[in-house]
Amino acid sequence: MKLKLHQSLRLRDIVLGLISLWLFSCSTTTGNLTTKVDDATVDDIKSFFDSQKKDVVTFVGYSGAEYEDKAVMLEKAGHILDEFEPSKTIVNIGATLQGIGAVYELAKRRGFTTTGIVSTQAKKYDAELSPYVDYVFYVEDTTWGGFIEGGDRLSPTSTAMVENSDVLIGIGGGEVGRDELMAAKRLGKKIRFIPADMNHQKAREKAFKKGVPAPTHFGGAAAEAFKHQ
Repeated sequence: MKLKLHQSLRLRDIVLGLISLWLFSCSTTTGNLTTKVDDATVDDIKSFFDSQKKDVVTFVGYSGAEYEDKAVMLEKAGHILDEFEPSKTIVNIGATLQGIGAVYELAKRRGFTTTGIVSTQAKKYDAELSPYVDYVFYVEDTTWGGFIEGGDRLSPTSTAMVENSDVLIGIGGGEVGRDELMAAKRLGKKIRFIPADMNHQKAREKAFKKGVPAPTHFGGAAAEAFKHQ
């Protein structure tokens, strides 16, 4: 009886040890395990950022289109992050893991608080959130962002993104990123644009699926808008 009890206790200790190792591994490889996720209005998001009393640096760029050279994109993003004090700055992106979302990991490893503002379309299509984002705000939106069709008024998601940012950094980017940078510039906010190609293969595959000619330029809509700036 004592032997069986001893063996059971030993087995329990082994299992607990394995669980502890797994949790430690998760915490060191996936980053933040306590992301706070909320559905929020534009006003809710403004109240949150006002309460933080920090500068907000927002990165925009490619998402699902990804980058042709991700390492170069991250290197450029890292140089930009080096210009800001983590204790005084929030790094904001679009919450998801793909594309420009890779900057979240750089930011967390430097000690920045990270936030993500994203359309509820991300829920609809099960877009994966970055594990390195502290706060995620889903904004009710029938689009992914950018200007509302037929005008120059931003969608709710992009309104929250632009209005709560002190600085916007574009590294490549499509129509949504272009529109957000243009709107930010119009509001007198600090913006910076760095050209970067979208992933060439993904762009060709997307064109093939749509039955349109393969692209020959990969700089994205943002580069076209800011090529003379």
